[in-house]
Amino acid sequence: MIRFIDLFCGVGGIRIGMESQGFKCVMSSDINTECQRTYEENFHELPLGDITKIDAKDVSDHDILCAGFPCQPFSISGKQKGFEDTRGTLFFEICRIIDEKRPKVVFLENVKHLIHHNHGETLAVILSKLEGLGYKVSWEVLNGSDFGVPQNRERIIIVGSRTGKFDFEKIKTIPRGRLIDFLDSDGDFEYLDSGEYTLLEATKQQPGSGLIFAGYRNKSIRKVGVRPGTEHLSRVHKQPNRIYSVYGIHPTLPSQETSGRYFILTEDNRVRKLTLNECWRIMGFPKEYKKISAVGEQYKQLGNSVCVPMISAVAEEINNQFFKEVNKQ
Repeated sequence: MIRFIDLFCGVGGIRIGMESQGFKCVMSSDINTECQRTYEENFHELPLGDITKIDAKDVSDHDILCAGFPCQPFSISGKQKGFEDTRGTLFFEICRIIDEKRPKVVFLENVKHLIHHNHGETLAVILSKLEGLGYKVSWEVLNGSDFGVPQNRERIIIVGSRTGKFDFEKIKTIPRGRLIDFLDSDGDFEYLDSGEYTLLEATKQQPGSGLIFAGYRNKSIRKVGVRPGTEHLSRVHKQPNRIYSVYGIHPTLPSQETSGRYFILTEDNRVRKLTLNECWRIMGFPKEYKKISAVGEQYKQLGNSVCVPMISAVAEEINNQFFKEVNKQ
């Protein structure tokens, strides 16, 4: 049995993907109590808390170390302080455990902007530390939309192994899904009145991304120094007031959007908010997954989580490339 540990486990998206390939979780950790509650509800295991207080010698022996380490220090939506932020230094807690337990494979996930942070120096430090610990390291930016879910969610995946470099080219992708195929057929939907939004005369397909921009909510957020037509868009990541067609995909669900202002133009030309269940669905979480936190917490959990089918696809290749012979025994 191939064992893994689930550090900064959140609500278990990485765990679901790893377990889909037959791997067994032997330890989990997250400091957030709401995430711990949800994790325990679904996996019947309460994650350990603050990683800085966990003695590396007490960590269960494992073959794969998984860590979706905190992304806020590197996120374009945050202050981008990187290793100056106390959350950024948690990467070195991962290294502390790697140094003690020497797993065969290290699997890390973070926001795409990590590759640009501090002009690439932050990523260079991460790769150098892993190589110094004896790992051959490769990385790639993957998009959840290439794994069947209708969400433009780009994330950097870093894989290190003591036996050889991981080949990202072998990962199997899935044709891009459409948002319309992931929506609830009925429910208590939150529609906007016609005066609350403005639709474009013709929708705009954004090249390559699969996003189809259809309009915006009539909320003048920005007043000064804005280009014409952008005064209704959020100053931070410019998405919450945009409206996208259900015939395309949805932009990234961010962790800062705790009120879930995700509005779509439906097939009958009406504008409504995505339901929470639809948000979980376009992250690739299974239907039976139990959501027990308050609404605001769930939106935060979604924004900090991973596209499960993408993790599953990477896990499949980790299995093929590094553990195939073990599985034959």
